[in-house]
Amino acid sequence: MTQRFSNQNHRLSHFHDHVDVVCPGCGKKATAKADHEKKEVRLYCLHCGYSKIAGTAVEVVGISGHSVMAAHHYFEAELWYTAPFKNEAFVAFNREHLDYLEAYISAMLREHKDRTHFTLLEKLPRFYHEAKNRDTLLKLIAKLKNKK
Repeated sequence: MTQRFSNQNHRLSHFHDHVDVVCPGCGKKATAKADHEKKEVRLYCLHCGYSKIAGTAVEVVGISGHSVMAAHHYFEAELWYTAPFKNEAFVAFNREHLDYLEAYISAMLREHKDRTHFTLLEKLPRFYHEAKNRDTLLKLIAKLKNKK
């Protein structure tokens, strides 16, 4: 169990350009990746070969632009790292996000420097922070890491 966690002040957007999702073709783990320079998002599965590309262009009331959101939203794909927790849902966009949450949850000492009220950890639902949920959440994370 980690003794100390130093908040990196990541925002949720730090993790949303590369998202692990459930493949619409075979139901196994696939990846949705956004490339905002190319203005496209690609969903692909290494298991079954499923591949789909979407653009980031949007038009609202005659005004066009490019949306920047979590990669899975472009395809309405289900997140791979998600599980029910009591009456809530535990979610992570990818393995890096899952590892970050695990480090935070497992820490006995949580250091927060230069809080901005916009960081990922400050926006998490309360159950992620509560010590009474630590062991159950860590078991849930271990289960998600072994999901195939």
